[in-house]
Amino acid sequence: MIDVKVTTKKSFDKVKSKAQQGNFKSLGHAAASIRLVARRSIKRRQTASMPGTPPNTRQGQLKRSIVYAIDKQRGIATIGPDISVVGTAGKAHEFGGRFRKERYPKRPFMGPALDKVKDRLPPMWANSVR
Repeated sequence: MIDVKVTTKKSFDKVKSKAQQGNFKSLGHAAASIRLVARRSIKRRQTASMPGTPPNTRQGQLKRSIVYAIDKQRGIATIGPDISVVGTAGKAHEFGGRFRKERYPKRPFMGPALDKVKDRLPPMWANSVR
């Protein structure tokens, strides 16, 4: 007779930790690619862009202000223009509205960037847990 002893090791915490690490890394890649597409859509020109197209920038400030941050605890990424650099100008361009007593038509750049990248997002999470 053969005696077989089976033991199970509870490694749920290790699996959960690896999944969180993979999610954090994938979120970083996704946020960076959305940021890159948004930055490339904004052109440096002296004239204003047509409503409905990404905005033009004279000095490149709006383009440089697009940043991303990842909250590791909640597992979310925030991408957009930094308010400390351009104030609410990014919001005025994206959704239309007033900025410095001037009316801005909608010139979205973050929404179209997400739409352009969304097909490439699921593969970023494939094989992320190792």
